[in-house]
Amino acid sequence: MSEFKFPTEEIELPSKGLLYPKDHILSSGKIIMKYMTAREEDILTNQNYISKGVVLDKLLEALIVTKVSLKDLLIGDKNAVLISSRILGYGKDYTISYNGTDHTVDLTELENKELDEKLFTEGINNFEYTLPHSKTKITFRLLTDGIDKQIEEEIKGVKKINKNASPEYSTRMKHLITSVEGDSSGKTIRDFVDNYLLARDARALREYVVKIQPDVELKTSITNEFDEIEEIDVPISLNFFFPDA
Repeated sequence: MSEFKFPTEEIELPSKGLLYPKDHILSSGKIIMKYMTAREEDILTNQNYISKGVVLDKLLEALIVTKVSLKDLLIGDKNAVLISSRILGYGKDYTISYNGTDHTVDLTELENKELDEKLFTEGINNFEYTLPHSKTKITFRLLTDGIDKQIEEEIKGVKKINKNASPEYSTRMKHLITSVEGDSSGKTIRDFVDNYLLARDARALREYVVKIQPDVELKTSITNEFDEIEEIDVPISLNFFFPDA
């Protein structure tokens, strides 16, 4: 009997591959994925994966055909792959409930938020920014899935030592910032974040990162109970992968 071949789709990444090294497979700006099968549905219901919080990663690893590590994906590109996996698995229509009313969202109409190519050098994930209040010049990178997981583990480690600690923002800043006034040493960056980074500057930096990073724009327009057009964020919940749940 001839071997079955899984149908695949080529997915365009929001980053267009521009921030990956030029010799990296993701620099093409595209990734190949296969359609979801019953085997992938088994992954989604695997209680061990669910309890460990790795179920979506396991799903994506099973669906991505391109020979690439999930940890290399920029966060926004990973979001695009996640949306695509839902479309390939259960179709483009996603029903959400808002203020007690159901609305159907066409996931294929969610647009990619692309990079402003004037802000960076192709193949280099590094951006310049002057903090608006202290006027300190820094550089920063956009986070990948691997760095994001490293941050999560570091935060867990700190909380094991001190249960009252709340290091989320500062830890993320230490991994986000790549240099301070031209000094890229880890010691300088940690010292700056802990002792000199103003809260309002940190907030401005977070907002700037959200503004420029390539991602999927998870917003859709609905008609509310007053017959007015309202823009809302598309929620990603259990029903995202189990539309009949």
